[in-house]
Amino acid sequence: MDLKSHINQLLDGPLLDELVRIRRHLHRHPELSFEEYQTAAFIREKLDAWGISYRYPVARTGILAWISGSHPGKRIALRADMDALPITEKTGLDYSSGQSGVMHACGHDMHMACLLGAIRLLDRLKKEIRGEVLFVFQPGEEKVPGGARLMLEEGVFEGRMPDMIIAQHVLPEMKAGHVGFKPGIYMASSDEIYITVNGKGGHGAQPENITDPVLMSAHILISLQQEINRRSPKGVPTVLSFGKVLAEGAVNVIPDTVKLEGTFRTMNESWRKEAQRLIRQIASGIAESMGGSVEVEIRHGYPVLHNHEKLTAQAKAIAAGFLGSAAVEDMEIRMTAEDFAWFAGAIPGMMYRLGVRPPGSEEVSGLHTPGFRADESALGTGTALLSCLAIELLKDPPC
Repeated sequence: MDLKSHINQLLDGPLLDELVRIRRHLHRHPELSFEEYQTAAFIREKLDAWGISYRYPVARTGILAWISGSHPGKRIALRADMDALPITEKTGLDYSSGQSGVMHACGHDMHMACLLGAIRLLDRLKKEIRGEVLFVFQPGEEKVPGGARLMLEEGVFEGRMPDMIIAQHVLPEMKAGHVGFKPGIYMASSDEIYITVNGKGGHGAQPENITDPVLMSAHILISLQQEINRRSPKGVPTVLSFGKVLAEGAVNVIPDTVKLEGTFRTMNESWRKEAQRLIRQIASGIAESMGGSVEVEIRHGYPVLHNHEKLTAQAKAIAAGFLGSAAVEDMEIRMTAEDFAWFAGAIPGMMYRLGVRPPGSEEVSGLHTPGFRADESALGTGTALLSCLAIELLKDPPC
């Protein structure tokens, strides 16, 4: 029996039903970044029941599990993130979040279920494995500095350094049963920007007695947008957005301070560093010219995600052979960010997309929205492809 037939046979029936139950349990019990204690306990309970070796904890709630094959060889790591988002679910599903204000709106419940499914499959396919497969259950993907960075700093792979690492991420715009690949630069860096604009408040009808931080903030916001966009290098995607402006005054009360919070994203690390300098310089210069001052904090977030070219090309070819070429799509760059970039910066790595849009459905609720839904048939695709990639990439390692 060939590998594809063997995987599909093992996945059929009871195992797929079990993965649906696992996913729904995880969806029903979401936990925020670095608070995934019950999630980790649930995963460890499964690993213990299945007789899988693992290390816990890493970076507070993370887990590293492993399966050694019947033949010597290299190591490949498969990663899934564990945390949910501070969003109130509005899907109406029977298994909607039971945690008020917390939801798996980014599909991490799907990621964990697929990785657990891959463990079940690969444990039964040890004779096909040349080397060792590592399974990374990572906390805190949604919160800077990111669980991937912390796991690396804590030596998650000490004594078991993988030769390559891969991850899959759901995509609601892509129909279930499809996957997508993009070699090279794929996702943006992300930095969090916090600017406090200081002035002198007072009565709104007496502007001669105040140094208006609201007006300063307006000038800062407009100037930053203009200057960062104007100075960005040709061909380098750049996004500067401010999603929070807090001026706690009233219709006739000018506050002493205004707080601005935003994000800066790009795909060039040199420009990223220069843009951070410009943000500080422009904000300070405008505030000082208007009689005020600023405090600028830029929290260095995730780096640019670069998919290893050879690893991506080989994985795409394997996926086409397993799923059929019609089910494999070419992806464009995304200005969203992923802390998997920390792993991919330390180890040859690659992230691909897993379609979760129900076939025939045209309405899409995007990631990080209260209405996000995932077609559970994608659990079969994700589990099977992860397992196939692990086995095939270890046979002929591209890295």
